[in-house]
Amino acid sequence: MISVRSYAELGAADHGWLTAKHHFSFANYFDPQRMQWGQLRVWNDDTIAPGTGFDTHPHRDMEIITYVRQGAITHRDSLGNTGRTEAGDVQVMSAGTGIFHSEYNHETIPTKIFQIWIRPNQQGHAPSWGTKTFPKGERSGQFVILASGYEEDTDALRIHTPARVIGATLRKGQTLDYALGKERLAYLVLAAGAVKVQGELVGQQDGAAISETETLTIHAIEDSEIVLVDTAA
Repeated sequence: MISVRSYAELGAADHGWLTAKHHFSFANYFDPQRMQWGQLRVWNDDTIAPGTGFDTHPHRDMEIITYVRQGAITHRDSLGNTGRTEAGDVQVMSAGTGIFHSEYNHETIPTKIFQIWIRPNQQGHAPSWGTKTFPKGERSGQFVILASGYEEDTDALRIHTPARVIGATLRKGQTLDYALGKERLAYLVLAAGAVKVQGELVGQQDGAAISETETLTIHAIEDSEIVLVDTAA
């Protein structure tokens, strides 16, 4: 089963320095039918103006993955971590027992990010932060695991939940299969391009909620950049 959520229909917020689209209920956007998808709680499509950002604020007991689509984001936190994550790369903050952080766009162009929150498998993990480069060329025609809660995914950023965040790039006309499993849920968003998922059209920045699917088949209508979360129900 697949339910496509068009970009135009997503929740929206405009704070001047930040424009956001919400795939799930968040802040002032509330839809009781879109509270979460399995353990995936938040998927925000944010555009941050140059020289602005999120001031220092707290989180706890959440796995927060940031996929940078354009520009770069600069992170600082109460653990003493600081780092800059560029377009195509990923950072993970495991909020655990509690962490304060800020996220700023120090670039001269708008920064565009997907901000993804997944519930941890249990509370009380030690907080942590990390970032990693994932060259888009290495994702050409194949899935690359960007963040994972499974020990065997040694090249991925670590999260404390039985889920994977996966990226791929496809050329127009390419087809890619993903072994999901009928007991799992997937949520797919296109950073760029257009694809058909199980025969359903998914456009740029649309979301697709997928369930009861053994094998996910993705066919590129245009050159496309895909981000997928595979989560427990």
